[in-house]
Amino acid sequence: MHRHHGDEVHEHDRGLSYDLPVLARRRMIRLLAGASLVPLVGCTSDEGTSASSSASSGGSASSAACAAIPDETAGPYPGDGSNGVNVLKESGVVRGDITKSFGDSAGGTAEGVPLTVTLTVVDAASGCGTPKKGAAVYLWHADRDGKYSLYSDGVTDENYLRGVQETDDKGQVTFKSVFPGCYDGRWPHVHFEVYGSLADATAADSLTNTSQLAFPKDTCEEVYATEGYSQSVTNLDRVSLETDNIFSDGYGQQLATMKGSTTEGYTATLAVPV
Repeated sequence: MHRHHGDEVHEHDRGLSYDLPVLARRRMIRLLAGASLVPLVGCTSDEGTSASSSASSGGSASSAACAAIPDETAGPYPGDGSNGVNVLKESGVVRGDITKSFGDSAGGTAEGVPLTVTLTVVDAASGCGTPKKGAAVYLWHADRDGKYSLYSDGVTDENYLRGVQETDDKGQVTFKSVFPGCYDGRWPHVHFEVYGSLADATAADSLTNTSQLAFPKDTCEEVYATEGYSQSVTNLDRVSLETDNIFSDGYGQQLATMKGSTTEGYTATLAVPV
């Protein structure tokens, strides 16, 4: 597991050199998998669809083997105490609707195309067949302008687009949010951390997994054609899943399954084996 600490970071993400240890370890896992030493989910690929569909809709993968969700950097703006501010210990962080700020913050609301994110946390050792009931997920992402609350200029007094949920009997958590913008240098994504329990999450303790969810290109293009996302169109043209410094070594397990439209809003689902 990779936790990154720093006093002050001005970039949204620190670039390839910052993430090389993570990428190198993931490539080694894939090499071992090719030698049949590490079991991987049969329907997971490096380029496209993943095994998320069945598990994220409440079911579970039927494979006898299951790879844990790839471990990724939390980036410079986690808000979990590892880089400055710690929102996890604030009253009100446990919530499903993360569109508004809470507590003593400025009280702003993040604008954008509605997005619901549902993650299904499952036990990798069981072949993805056992939901992780009673675990917890902390989820955060950039706003429509590509800014992170608590850190970015203009929104340092806000804490919107951050929240914690306890997994239910199906291992699921659901967050109501808005579709994030695409900022320069990164593919559109959502950060999340998995904890063993809600108590662990709100104490910012005993973190088990850190990863990122990616959005399909066609959905991004649909969203970014709407009002308020004009800068995202330019930024999306400069990056791809294949060149992004996080997803370039494989994104099959992290690519969300999408439903919806710009008028009705979107639902993103993903299975998270841990």
